[in-house]
Amino acid sequence: MVPSLTAIRDAQARLARHLEVTRLVPAPSLSARTGLDVALKLESDLPTGSFKPRGALYALSLRLERHAVSEVIASSTGNHGAAVAYAARLLGRPATIFLPERPNPVKRDRIAALGARIEEHGRDIAGAAARAAAYARRDGIYYLDDATDPDLPAGPATIACEILSQRPDTEAIYVPMGDTALIRGIGAAVKALAPAVRVIGVQAEGAPAYTRSWREGRVVTTETCDTVADGLATRTPDAANVEEIRQLVTDVRLVSDDQMVAAVRHLLLEEHVVAEPAGAAATAALLAVGEPAGRRIVLLVTGANIAPEVLRRAVCAEA
Repeated sequence: MVPSLTAIRDAQARLARHLEVTRLVPAPSLSARTGLDVALKLESDLPTGSFKPRGALYALSLRLERHAVSEVIASSTGNHGAAVAYAARLLGRPATIFLPERPNPVKRDRIAALGARIEEHGRDIAGAAARAAAYARRDGIYYLDDATDPDLPAGPATIACEILSQRPDTEAIYVPMGDTALIRGIGAAVKALAPAVRVIGVQAEGAPAYTRSWREGRVVTTETCDTVADGLATRTPDAANVEEIRQLVTDVRLVSDDQMVAAVRHLLLEEHVVAEPAGAAATAALLAVGEPAGRRIVLLVTGANIAPEVLRRAVCAEA
């Protein structure tokens, strides 16, 4: 499922009809703190406030050309669900989004505002995914699963194309890693266009299934995925995805919830950038003690849909 350069270029052309190129901005406070040349790729600029519309819009547009689709569905902790709702509305199809119980209220409200029907099932994404899979047995249903859809990664791969055009001297890209569609897409584009660039995956300590799988070379599941970063809350890796990230990802880093919340605060107060914990994970990894992956670094800010209580925790915490 690694996207080809042809597919990535096709995704660029299709997405250009609907989405603007997102900003790549200097991060002077991070550069001063680390002694590196750091920039932020602001995927929160996109509709729905995250990078997810790239993949959802591309995959749905291809599906509609190949098959009849009466309804598109997704399981999600929030951002992918909002992206599918956005793509479905833009392309004229109804959508149902399956969320875990007690989801991030900001993300749930975004999905509802886009006109999608919402169902809540299970304590985490695995429960919502099981319900979506059962629903998808109906005729005409397209289950747009961002963990396994073969077309979707070409959408987020376009982020790497933009970075390499905006900043050709980039040495490393730090990428939050949840279900891995994002990092598989970026890794594929980097391998095709600039193989010397390092791709660094970042996961939450409380949801380390893909990191453990990457390190051990086999699928390693976890009983829980307990993290403030709902966008990184996965516990059941897909075997094909594990194989692909082992080919495409240079290194993986784990960050704690406290480190992500501190990164949320830093981005907000020092760079005036709003990020949810998953969106701040790349920043957290750079700020954590450890060897940087290069001197000219791009950090992905993948989403800004932060729950109010998490924002209060970040802003009110002691620096």
